[in-house]
Amino acid sequence: MNEEVVLVPGLWMPAAVMALIGVRLRRRGYRVRSFAYRGREPLEANIERLARFADGGAAHFVGHSLGGVLVYDMLASHPKMHTARVVLLGAPVRGCHAGRRLGLRAVGRWMLGACAARWEKREARWQRPEPLGVIAGTLPLGLGRALGALPGENDGVVCVDETAVDGMADRVLVREGHSMLTVSRRVSALVEQFLGAGRFS
Repeated sequence: MNEEVVLVPGLWMPAAVMALIGVRLRRRGYRVRSFAYRGREPLEANIERLARFADGGAAHFVGHSLGGVLVYDMLASHPKMHTARVVLLGAPVRGCHAGRRLGLRAVGRWMLGACAARWEKREARWQRPEPLGVIAGTLPLGLGRALGALPGENDGVVCVDETAVDGMADRVLVREGHSMLTVSRRVSALVEQFLGAGRFS
């Protein structure tokens, strides 16, 4: 196969958290690379770093949480970037209620750094021809719950509604907490399925 997949982890997470997904994809013949970044740095700088890392594009992108937002924003701002299929895992592309709440506190603003503004509410529309798949968790277990209840279905950090993208090819909900999305065997299988077929089923 020899198709490349770029994996992008979430905020405060090392690239190693995507290891299980990477192992499964390598067994299927994909070439896997992981993009590391500092989430507190300006979002625009990380977007451009990701674009350079991809070096003109990759066959596929898989991003978790803020990493998914980086993938989404990078491909939206680089319409000529080559890709085949994209999967976002618990990525709050429409903004993040928990992130906004965390940003109300001094320590929270420090933790979020320059990416804080990205958590404001916004629309999300996929305008590229390549298939976009979204996986969202529904087990409310995560840091965001420590700041208070989250509205609607959520994974403890990101609300399901915050992951929806107009124009996405497919979306699936899994009974997992936010951090567990990267280590769930079911999620890894769903990622593999989407990269191969452009659908989760």
